[in-house]
Amino acid sequence: MNDTSPDRTERELREALAALADGVRAAPDAYRTARGEWLRRERRRRLVLAVLVTVVFTLAVLIGLWVLNRAPADPGVIFSRAGGGTGAPWAPGRTTT
Repeated sequence: MNDTSPDRTERELREALAALADGVRAAPDAYRTARGEWLRRERRRRLVLAVLVTVVFTLAVLIGLWVLNRAPADPGVIFSRAGGGTGAPWAPGRTTT
């Protein structure tokens, strides 16, 4: 009679995995090699991130300076006296009495 209980399945799976694990032999310096590769990838990731942040920051500063340089030199409508002398009380050059 075939035994199909969950205990039997678990036992057979455990035995198969143990037999497979017994056949695996790691190289003596496998951990050192894997750790070295991981550290190299981590250093490279950090370097790429630092370069990317520097490039984005530099571009943002350059674009900001370019936009400020393109602004018109005249004072604009806000500080203009062409409105018939009815400016806001906080306008530059206006004296309060």
